[in-house]
Amino acid sequence: MIDLRSDTLTRPSEPMRAAMARAEVGDDVYSEDPTVRALEERVAGLFGHEDALFTPTGSMANVLAVASVVRPGEEVLCEASAHIARAELGAHGAVSGLTMRTWHHPRGHADLDQIRRMHAPDMGPFFVRTAAVSVENTHNFAGGSVTSIDDLRALRAWAEDTGTAVHLDGARIWNAHVATRTPLSSYGAVADVLAVCLSKGLGAPVGSLVVGSADAMAAARVQRKRLGGGMRQVGVLAAAGLHALDHHVERLAEDHEHARLLGEALGLDPSEVETNIVVVDRDDAPALVEAAAREGVRIAQVGPRAVRLVTHLDVSRRQAEQAAAVLSRLTRPGA
Repeated sequence: MIDLRSDTLTRPSEPMRAAMARAEVGDDVYSEDPTVRALEERVAGLFGHEDALFTPTGSMANVLAVASVVRPGEEVLCEASAHIARAELGAHGAVSGLTMRTWHHPRGHADLDQIRRMHAPDMGPFFVRTAAVSVENTHNFAGGSVTSIDDLRALRAWAEDTGTAVHLDGARIWNAHVATRTPLSSYGAVADVLAVCLSKGLGAPVGSLVVGSADAMAAARVQRKRLGGGMRQVGVLAAAGLHALDHHVERLAEDHEHARLLGEALGLDPSEVETNIVVVDRDDAPALVEAAAREGVRIAQVGPRAVRLVTHLDVSRRQAEQAAAVLSRLTRPGA
C-alpha cells in the first residue's frame, strides 16, 4: 500500500532509532534533560529567537504560541482554511478563551488588504481588539502553498505600525525553506512567535516546538504543564528531532518533486505544486478515494469535493510513479 494520506505517517528510520536509543536524558519538567535543551537551543537559533519549548504535538505548540500574544477575549485573524481555525478542534477558543476571524485567499496567503480592513484597534470596552495575525506557511489545505518572504515582510511592517503581533504556523516551514531557499532566520524575523513541527516531513515520530522570546517561553512552559504536556525523560524523542534536522531537511526537495508527478497525473500544472501537498477538487471525491485504495494507493478526502495527497520520507520515487499511474488511469475521462 502506498500511503499518501499525510506526511505524519512517516516511521523513524533505523539511524533515527539508534540516535533515540543512545540519547542522554534527564527530567524535562525540571528543565534537566540535556537533549531537549540542545534541541530547543538549536531550533531557537535557527530562527533567530531567544528560546524554544518542546511540545508533544503541533496543536499544543500552536495553542501555546497564539496564547503568548493573544489574551482571553482578544482576537487573532487568520485565513479561513488555516489549521488553527479548521483542524485543532476549537482549542484556541476552548482552552485560551480567544476569538478568531478569518479572511479567504485561494492559496491561503496573507492578504494584507483584507487584513487591514479587518483589523480592529483597541477602542475601549466596546469592541474586540485584534491582538495578532496568524499565517500558515506552508498552507496545508491550500495544497502546500508558500507565502513569499516579501509578503511576510510587508505584513510584519504593517503589524509593527499597528502594534499587532504575528504568529507563524510553521508546521511545514522546512518545506517552504527548501522550496524557496529562504533562510529560516528570515522567517523567524517576521514573527513574534512560531510553532514548528518535527513529525511531518522531517520524519520524527513525535514533537513540535514553540519559538519566541525567553519570557514568552517561560510562560508557555507553565501553560504546557497546565495542559498536561509536562514530560519527563523525553530526550529520547528530542534526539529524533535533532537527527531529523541533521539528515532530513534537504531531502524534502525529493518529496516536492514526487508531489509534482502526482499533481500532473491529476491534471494540475506541475508548477502549481509548490511543495509536498497536492489538493484537487473532484465531484467524485469519495469514490476516487475508495477506488484508489482498491488499487493500493491511500489518499485522503479533506472536504466534500477535496482530495489531498502528501508525499513524504516513506514514499520512494518508484512508489510515486506507481501512484501517479494509478491516479492518472482512475481520473481519465470515461474511466
